[in-house]
Amino acid sequence: MNLPLTSEVLSNPDVVVQLKLADWDLLVRQARRAGLLARLAETLVGLEGEADIPQAVRWHLKAEQVLSDRQKIAVRWEVGQIREALAGLNIPVILLKGAAYVMAELPASRGRMFSDVDIMVPFESINQAEAALMLAGWHAQSGDAYDERYYRQWMHEIPPMVHLKRGSVVDMHHAILPRTARYHPDPVKLRGEAVPVKGEPGLFVLQPVDMVLHAACHLFHDGELPHGLRDLSDLDLLLRYFGRDGNFWDMLPRRALELELARPLFYALRYARHFLKTPVPATVDADLVSAEPPLLKLMDAVFHRVLGPDHDSCRDLLMRPARLAAYVRAHWLRMPPLMLARHLLHKALISRREAPT
Repeated sequence: MNLPLTSEVLSNPDVVVQLKLADWDLLVRQARRAGLLARLAETLVGLEGEADIPQAVRWHLKAEQVLSDRQKIAVRWEVGQIREALAGLNIPVILLKGAAYVMAELPASRGRMFSDVDIMVPFESINQAEAALMLAGWHAQSGDAYDERYYRQWMHEIPPMVHLKRGSVVDMHHAILPRTARYHPDPVKLRGEAVPVKGEPGLFVLQPVDMVLHAACHLFHDGELPHGLRDLSDLDLLLRYFGRDGNFWDMLPRRALELELARPLFYALRYARHFLKTPVPATVDADLVSAEPPLLKLMDAVFHRVLGPDHDSCRDLLMRPARLAAYVRAHWLRMPPLMLARHLLHKALISRREAPT
């Protein structure tokens, strides 16, 4: 399959000087569907070809850029409220994903859009942390009794917590993969290497290699991939930024093997290079050769499709089977076979029958 135009421009922004108005129209539509329009705007700032961007396109880019900037301000404020709510517990609170990129002032926060704030606390402190957030106005939104048990017994997080007044969402994790998953990265090891957030006592982010590994396992254990290219772009920016430290590339595969995350890292590096031309040293490939999946050509056929923007220009006849394959694969990694069968049966029959009309 040809690369999406969004990928081509993000990996080589200078090509915009060759775009015609129809190309710009396609680029804006693809980038918006991928959640990457604000990042595209940030990428094009200061380019020699910036003056050639059509005025109609500039309006779209500027509007999305303004929205992204406002969301970052809101995320910083919500993080402050979370820190204040949990301050009395004397526990480490680790920010994950987008909130971590913002608070650590990483390039991956540029043009990033947000739907929630993800945090991780020790498993033994989950109940205390949930109670503290409830007192501050957040309340869990789980659904039926089955969903409640699904989250609290099997998953790596409790049900999302929504603020009663502001509508802001906190996803509180105690690990980065479900307890029933095939791989078990030790959250104690992740917390042990976490880095304090400057000027925010009690708040931490994962160390660089762990931040990349978490982004990789989050992307390649998600069965629906609504913003696959956006998450891959996050990885690309993290790898380019942290990769300036010579020790990073030596530590990354070793830490992946230690945390049982070599396979998702293999995928992350492979598809970041495919879609975004991410520079990865050949020595890292050699260190991860044991993580190469036996059905690599099949996985390429799946991920080359599902990681692109969810736009008509990126679909072919195999897109629907590819999305189904990604969904089944993610659930296969998440649960043992018998539990998975019961879960899918419940979701397909019982939950659907009990859903309000």
